[in-house]
Amino acid sequence: MASGTKRADIKSGMSVAIVLKEDQDTGRLTDGIVRDILTKSANHPHGIKVRLMSGEVGRVKEIY
Repeated sequence: MASGTKRADIKSGMSVAIVLKEDQDTGRLTDGIVRDILTKSANHPHGIKVRLMSGEVGRVKEIY
C-alpha cells in the first residue's frame, strides 16, 4: 500500500482509504473509489484531497 501524498500516484477509479474532515481527530478511514482529484499541487503532506464515487471528500491515507 502506498501513502496518498503524491498526486501522480492517484488516478480516477482507484481504490483508496481517505480520512474525512470530521474524522481527522479520530483518524477513522473511509474506503472508496476515486471519482475526482481535488488537490492541484503535485504533493501534499496530509494527503491528496479526492472526491469518491459516493460523493464523500477527504484526504487519501492509503492506496490499495
